[in-house]
Amino acid sequence: MQSMTGYGKAVGELPDKKITVEVRSLNSRQFDLSLRIPGLYREKETELRSELSRQTERGKVDFSIYSEYTAGANVISINKPLAKGYYNELKKLSSELNENSADLLSLVMKMPDVLKSDRQELEETEWTEVRKLVDHAIKDFRNFRSDEGAVLKKEFSSRINGITLLLEEVVELDARRIPLLREKLNKGVSELKEKIDQNRFEQELVYYLEKLDISEEKLRLKTHLDYFLKTMTEPSSGRKLGFISQEIGREINTIGSKANDSGIQKLVVQMKDELEKIKEQLLNVL
Repeated sequence: MQSMTGYGKAVGELPDKKITVEVRSLNSRQFDLSLRIPGLYREKETELRSELSRQTERGKVDFSIYSEYTAGANVISINKPLAKGYYNELKKLSSELNENSADLLSLVMKMPDVLKSDRQELEETEWTEVRKLVDHAIKDFRNFRSDEGAVLKKEFSSRINGITLLLEEVVELDARRIPLLREKLNKGVSELKEKIDQNRFEQELVYYLEKLDISEEKLRLKTHLDYFLKTMTEPSSGRKLGFISQEIGREINTIGSKANDSGIQKLVVQMKDELEKIKEQLLNVL
């Protein structure tokens, strides 16, 4: 199990620059990629998009490559119109947020394409090193997702087991419920002191008790709970677990509506509470 929330980072030194690669993600129903890379690497955008789509599958993904030229770099020029644009926008934002704007220039100089080398073509040797950093950041990102997924898996197991224990209590109460209902109805009829057709009464009684029977719902709920635990071991199980949780909720609701028993209905409320917490966290599962 993997979480859709993830973060990975890699930093490396090239002869004339420092490269920082970052990839992070939040939950989303689809794959939604935001890519920010220096202009020199634009020709590799399709390659990056393809790799990130394969490695992340789903989620709102932000991917960035930051390039900072070092003191020993070749001749460097500043893209002044772009730098001024960044500066003006950041200054406006600082004013709106009442933040100190003293360090804006140093921040602007780190923005994409502000500093550029006279060299216009990407050398394959440079891209080979950058690609290694990209792969390292993605690996770090996936490890983060796996660690978060392990935490989620542990929580789901705990809550599913909690619902299972509540279901066992429902089974115990239900074993006494039907005989008590039969006894109560028989007593009510006898107190009427009226002659009744006993056969007809038994038929009506059976019909009434069948409407209150929750045997099938208990069995289906147990099956869904077991299936949930099994599905958690499968990769990319988030959507499937969402569907199973809907079926679990349907059986819990039916038990509550058919039981006509205050003790069982209290247990149903507790099961619903556990299930809602599961559904909230399922939004974060890949």
